[in-house]
Amino acid sequence: MGEPADNGTVAEQLDPHDAQAQELIKKYTLWAMGFGIIPLPIVDVVAVTGVQLKMLSALASEYGQQFSESWGKSVLGSLVGGVGATELAYGTFGSLVKAIPGVGTLFGLVAMPATAGATTYAVGKVFQMHFASGGTMLDFDVEKMRQYFEQHLRDGVRRTESYTSRGGSSGSVSSL
Repeated sequence: MGEPADNGTVAEQLDPHDAQAQELIKKYTLWAMGFGIIPLPIVDVVAVTGVQLKMLSALASEYGQQFSESWGKSVLGSLVGGVGATELAYGTFGSLVKAIPGVGTLFGLVAMPATAGATTYAVGKVFQMHFASGGTMLDFDVEKMRQYFEQHLRDGVRRTESYTSRGGSSGSVSSL
């Protein structure tokens, strides 16, 4: 990568695939946050998983890689299920608590979108790095990517909480 342009944006300074991947990650993170608002427990989790699978498919396509939905489900389950227990428990609790009328619904509507966005962001960043470095579906190693996922999950929590605390203002979307 050359020297950054004085007036260029980060996306303009990245490899074209990486710039497009950044946009895909942002788009699907926002979609996941939106689906996190679904007031029905577990339905929100299923919808967010679907968004994450679509994102993996789009990222694979961007980097010229094959994608299999069954592989995607398996990798998502292993990667997301095996790390970030506190954040994920908060999100699962956020989904299930929606079943409690009133306060539960309100709490779930705050907790689940942030968790859905953070996990989607982290998954996207992991696969952006994996595909950009020449990785394929066949050589993805969950154990080796776990620390990278955890790092981006923490970053995703910070970014999505910042976004939701500002009420979804358009100025904060760029921070995703």
